[in-house]
Amino acid sequence: MIDLRSDTLTKPSQIMRDMMSRAEVGDDVYGEDPTVNELEAYAAEITGKEAALFVTSGTQGNQAAVLAHTQLGQEVIMDRDAHVFIYEGAAISAFAGVQSRTLPHDRGQIAIKDLKAAIRSDDVHHPETGLIWLENTHNRGGGAVLPIEYLKEVHQFAKEVRVPVHMDGARIFNAAVASGVAVKEITQHVDTVQFCLSKGLGAPVGSILAGDQSFIHKARKKRKMLGGGLRQAGILASAGLLALRSNIDRLAEDHQNAVLLAEAINTYTDLSVNHPVETNIVIAETDQSSRTAQEWVELLAQKNVKIIQYKAESLRFTTNLDVSKKDIEKVIEVLKEIS
Repeated sequence: MIDLRSDTLTKPSQIMRDMMSRAEVGDDVYGEDPTVNELEAYAAEITGKEAALFVTSGTQGNQAAVLAHTQLGQEVIMDRDAHVFIYEGAAISAFAGVQSRTLPHDRGQIAIKDLKAAIRSDDVHHPETGLIWLENTHNRGGGAVLPIEYLKEVHQFAKEVRVPVHMDGARIFNAAVASGVAVKEITQHVDTVQFCLSKGLGAPVGSILAGDQSFIHKARKKRKMLGGGLRQAGILASAGLLALRSNIDRLAEDHQNAVLLAEAINTYTDLSVNHPVETNIVIAETDQSSRTAQEWVELLAQKNVKIIQYKAESLRFTTNLDVSKKDIEKVIEVLKEIS
């Protein structure tokens, strides 16, 4: 079975499993797990931030960020397809008591004029703007990378209006590799960032939240409130360390495989890939196809290829650590066979 549903489905390598079994551990709630401390220090260094926090998931990291940044009754500006808005169970409303201000976007980029217009005035009727939210790469934008010049412009505006910027960087290392820059060249233009260890980097569990010391001090308490105060978490943190030290550069292979797959979809099927394939996500539209999205999912599954229906008339193929170029070539042969 070739599984292209998500890059979250990768399994830890034997080397990673061996490292986890040997990890030095302590009680992380007391700050005494040496492997967690090492991971947090390393994550802070590579993102160019003062401090970092190991969290159980990207969603927990994002929610801890909202809780640390905002106050009850404030508003968070984000694009209308943001992961935090679509896929996180309205958690920012349930936990932080803030509302989402969703705006139109172009593959994750909210127009600066729209950002400026969305900042609330000092009016008794309005919520205060508490946070600007960016996502990089942008999931529903087909793995789109936010340009650094755009990030600079957003951050400069945010400083002028004294509103912090958080980046949901679940796949930020894909963005860095695709842009040909170190990740800190991206993160310097946001106040805080969350990134996943368990997607393209191949760790089984965990994410990182990074920012300045005072922010991480607040976020650590919010993590505890969310049930994220783990104990001997070094077993998991060791996998994250290996992922960061060994699996960043190889993300380029996933990007190359995604391009190869997209070209084949457009060449051999009546599906349409209409977006530039910049990273590891390929969105194929079914609106001009003789099959529905669900029919494509079922047919490919019969041929031992797993994908997901993404929207009513689209499919998502996600290349990842456990899918080789040979696997992609097999998928292409399947596409030729059934088209």
